[in-house]
Amino acid sequence: MEKISPTSEESWDMIIQAQRGLFDLRLGELWKYRDLVLLFVRRDFVSVYKQTILGPLWYLIQPLLTTLTFTVIFGQIASLPTDGLPQFLFYMSGTVVWGYFAECLNKTSNTFVQNANLFGKVYFPRMAVPVSILLSNLVTFLIQFGMFLAFVAFFALSGTPIVLNWLWIALSPLLMAMMAGLGLGFGIIISSLTTKYRDLRFLVQFGVQLLMYATPVIYPVSSIPERFQWIIQANPMTPIVEAFRYAFLGAGTVDLGHLLYSFGFMLVVVFVGAVIFNRVEQTFMDTV
Repeated sequence: MEKISPTSEESWDMIIQAQRGLFDLRLGELWKYRDLVLLFVRRDFVSVYKQTILGPLWYLIQPLLTTLTFTVIFGQIASLPTDGLPQFLFYMSGTVVWGYFAECLNKTSNTFVQNANLFGKVYFPRMAVPVSILLSNLVTFLIQFGMFLAFVAFFALSGTPIVLNWLWIALSPLLMAMMAGLGLGFGIIISSLTTKYRDLRFLVQFGVQLLMYATPVIYPVSSIPERFQWIIQANPMTPIVEAFRYAFLGAGTVDLGHLLYSFGFMLVVVFVGAVIFNRVEQTFMDTV
């Protein structure tokens, strides 16, 4: 057989290497594969409730039932304060906001384990999977948040005093980006660790539920004694949940310093998660 040797005219638009620098995150490749990311988003969004009777209505039913449960248990039975807001609106705002963060964290934390077969057959930027999870969950969040705004309008037309803070409403995309960043950062860190330590999958599901009670989802920060408020404020999700309530309901405690702390915390978590994810993706097939 005739041996064909490479010529100097050959050029390659991509070189796949087994090893690369720790900080070589290759974010440019992620942009090149944006069509694949959108394909994953469509897959995730469509496949969740495929072959179900109610279909996409489950996106509305789940937060609605959760809100009703919280209203009965924590509002009527436990009589927890709600900063003077209608109990239904208070719990729905916390449920919708927390649900986006929790879904991003839970789903991205299984990136390597659930996609091991796909990752072992074809090359593409592995970060495309967790990014697509953020975007597909964002679609769900916008649907659920639209339902929340519909209830806000209903209560306002019914005579309930609700104050809209337009400046903070304009900043709500930044708050959503902070939630997405925290969910992505924590998720990819846990996903990287679960390639060796599978027990973390069970710990995450349990831990996210516990973390909700350390976040002002079912109670306002103002109801906590001042000497213990620093514990709740150490949670980077606390200022975000409170800021959403302040923006759309006019109640809550908003502190710019606390929000800057959450923003900085988010940047650190995303950077550390991306570095660890980059390191693990080069060798994870040996351990998964």
